[in-house]
Amino acid sequence: MKPATAAKKLGVHLDATPEEFRAGVVSRDELDALQADPPEWLRELRRNGPHPRQVVADRLGVSISGLARAEITEPLTTAQIVALKEEQPEWLRRERTTRAEAQRAEARLRAERSGRRRDAPVGG
Repeated sequence: MKPATAAKKLGVHLDATPEEFRAGVVSRDELDALQADPPEWLRELRRNGPHPRQVVADRLGVSISGLARAEITEPLTTAQIVALKEEQPEWLRRERTTRAEAQRAEARLRAERSGRRRDAPVGG
């Protein structure tokens, strides 16, 4: 697979990976090995970043769209994420509320759908 795909599966920012990782192709076996026993560079990236958008969004408790609305377009380090959590800027509070509301709505829809399936007539 392409290095970008492997980096995404590993949850790291491609540009922060070693050159030999970015220059090659990653096999499924190599990816499995990296996940099972991560080398120091991978542990360091996961611990301190810079982190890709999805990881930043998850750690902040917002959506990727929320990051875009806040004009956060660059990868952030763990220290920057921690600082934002401590500062609690207005955009972060607003986006966390938005994400929580969206998750509640999704859960409600899933519950409604699963309830209808149980009540649906059999064979019909």
